[in-house]
Amino acid sequence: MKYRTSVLASLADVDPAEWDRLAAGNPFLSHAFLHALHESGSACADTGWQPQFLAVWQGESLAAAMPLYVKSHSYGEYVFDWAWADAYHRNGIEYYPKLLSAIPFTPVTGPRLMARNAAARSALLAFLCEQQGAAGMSSTHVLYPTEEEAEHLRQAGFMLRTGVQFHWLNQDYQHFDQFLDTLEHKKRKNIRAERRKVREAGIAIRQLRGAETTEQDWRFFHRCYSNTYAEHRSSPYLNLDFWLRLARAMPQNLLLVRAERDGQPVASSLLVHTEDTLYGRYWGAMEHIPCLHFETAYYQPLEFCIANGIKTFEGGAQGEHKMARGFLPQKTYSAHWLAHPAFSDAVERFLEREAGGIDAYLDELNEHTPFRR
Repeated sequence: MKYRTSVLASLADVDPAEWDRLAAGNPFLSHAFLHALHESGSACADTGWQPQFLAVWQGESLAAAMPLYVKSHSYGEYVFDWAWADAYHRNGIEYYPKLLSAIPFTPVTGPRLMARNAAARSALLAFLCEQQGAAGMSSTHVLYPTEEEAEHLRQAGFMLRTGVQFHWLNQDYQHFDQFLDTLEHKKRKNIRAERRKVREAGIAIRQLRGAETTEQDWRFFHRCYSNTYAEHRSSPYLNLDFWLRLARAMPQNLLLVRAERDGQPVASSLLVHTEDTLYGRYWGAMEHIPCLHFETAYYQPLEFCIANGIKTFEGGAQGEHKMARGFLPQKTYSAHWLAHPAFSDAVERFLEREAGGIDAYLDELNEHTPFRR
C-alpha cells in the first residue's frame, strides 16, 4: 500500500466523520471530545498539551491516526513517571518535552493506533517510530492502549508497564437488589446503610441525560467540580467552556447525576456512556454530606447500568474501595520508549520488578472477591 503521512496541529484539519470511523465508537477518542478539549483551551500548548497528532492517508482518505501530544510536564496522565523525570534531572539531562499518546485527563483504555486495517496500523506505528527518533524528545509514552496494541508496541521496541483499575460487570441484573444479593452479607449491609444515610439527610437524586440538561446544570456541575479541586488545594484541568462544548457536541453520551435538598442542588457527578459501557468521570459537591459521593458516583450509575442493559462500568483510576461495592480488578497497559540507552536499561529493569508486584497484587485482590462464594 502507498500511504502518505502528516502531523496535525489541530483536529480542525480532519473530517470528523473520517476520524470517528477510526475511533470505533469510543466517546473519548471522538472528534467532538478531543476537539472540545483543544478548542476550550483545556488541553493545548499553553497548558502543556501541544497536539501533534499523527495521520496516515491513503489517497485523500484517513487510513490511520494517533492522538499524540508534546508534553512539558506529567500532569493529567494517571500513569506516573515523575521518578523517571527526577532521575533525568539529577543527572543533568532534560526529560521534557516528551511525546505522549493519551486522552488528556482520561485514564480509559481504548485504541491508540487507530487504523482501518493491519497494514494501515503498521504504517502508523512505523511513522511513530520515525517521529520519535527525529523529534529529539527524551521519550514516547502510550497510555492505556488495548492489550493487542500493547503487544504491537512491544514488538516495535517499547517497554510495557501494567497497572490496575476496578470495573463493575453487569450479570444481567434486573434490579439493584438483585445485584446486592450477590455480595457478601457485610458489604451488602454497608451499601444499604450508606444509601439510607443519604435519604435520611433529605437528599433527592435526579439522573439527567445530556439532551435534558441546561446551561444552568453545567454551570452548577462546574462549580462542584472546581470546588472539589479547591478542597484538595489543586487547580481544575477542565473549564466551563469545555463542559458546554461537550454538552452541545455529544449529549447522547452524557449522564449528569444531581443531588438536591429542598429543591436546591448540592452535588453532581458526570458520567460518559456508550450502549455497552459506562465511564465514571467527575464528581463534586458544595458541602460535605456523608456517603453522598458513593450515591452519586457509584450507586446511581449502577442503577443506570442495570436499567439500560449496560454491561460494564469503569470506575476510573485506582481505588481499592471500589471492590467493596462490587467492582473487580482489571489489568491496564502502557508502553514506553526512552531515547537514552542507560536510562532505558534502568527503566526496563524497574518495570520487570514492578510487573511482578502488580501480578502479585492482582492475585491478592482476586482472593478477596466481594461476592458470595
